Amino acid sequence: MLIDLHAHAPHPGYYNQHPHWGPFFEQHADGDIKLRVGHWILGLGSPERKEAVRSGNAPKLEEYLARWADPKVRLAAMDAAGQNAQVVSVPSHCYMYWADAEFSVRFARKVNDTLAEYCASAPDRLMFWAHAPLNAPHAAAAEIRRACTELGAKGLACGGANFGGLDFDSPQLDVVWKTLCDLDLPIFVHGYNQSVTWGELSNTDRYETTAIVGMNYDETRCFWYLVSGGVLDRFPNLKVYITHGGGFVPYQLGRLAQTNPNLDVRRNKRPVLDYLKNFYFDIELHEVPMRQALVEVIGADRLLYGSNFGGSDAVRHDLTHGLKLSSEDLDKIRWKNACELLHLDPAKIGKPAAAQRGTT
Repeated sequence: MLIDLHAHAPHPGYYNQHPHWGPFFEQHADGDIKLRVGHWILGLGSPERKEAVRSGNAPKLEEYLARWADPKVRLAAMDAAGQNAQVVSVPSHCYMYWADAEFSVRFARKVNDTLAEYCASAPDRLMFWAHAPLNAPHAAAAEIRRACTELGAKGLACGGANFGGLDFDSPQLDVVWKTLCDLDLPIFVHGYNQSVTWGELSNTDRYETTAIVGMNYDETRCFWYLVSGGVLDRFPNLKVYITHGGGFVPYQLGRLAQTNPNLDVRRNKRPVLDYLKNFYFDIELHEVPMRQALVEVIGADRLLYGSNFGGSDAVRHDLTHGLKLSSEDLDKIRWKNACELLHLDPAKIGKPAAAQRGTT
């Protein structure tokens, strides 16, 4: 069995919601289709789409959006990848923490309603992470509760830093963390491109540094603020899943652990390594030796399968291939940890089409 917890679901149902912030998909003169949020335009795209533009076979905007809206397209791609199930999320570029609170609240509700309807077409294979307006914490807590208890969301998807000026250690967000602990559901942490907040300067980051490097920095910052800010002492049962191999955390863990006691402002009551039990990391790294190091440093009990499905740097092969793992640890990473974390019944998870035909 294989459950992918890191999968993005752009959907026309929640685009074009605001005259400035959108978010918008727009077709350019060369035929390419790009995401725009305010002044910012995403400068990344899949190899397949870029090749289609070069060859003059780029799809029309309506066709492009229709494919994202059709769950059958995703299910076919999941079948090809041998995936039983996915937990999908709104793309991080569309979190909207930078907008006014009224729109952020309305947008989050629209996202969750749209993703719930999308996943309802194949409930044994498609699930979703809730989106919440973390720049309005009390409204965010209410929306998380609605999305999880009424719509079936499996936890909260959020950025790694800067929720309209708030961060993970901001006391205003305690109401959000308490809600997740009450529901016994995790946070899915995925950094976002901070340049989306830069106004007319948004596109001065020529090489998407705030996405390619900055997301990992923000994800590391999430870990550091939760630990050093004492958040996990106040909420010891909070569960946090950090994408992209955990940002930089597993690779600088010793440095973080040794530096923390020297911080004059630290609020944590225990050593850094004691808080690892609150965290999970996915194995979306692009080299087998790096994935193997992640297994050895963190351990299979705290690792999840996430491929950035649909993203520009998505890993399009089996991330567990080539790892030196016992069969038990392999199953933990591929599906058992996900079932335990999200309270999933493995008997109710569907199968890829090829498996249903008995060919895999």
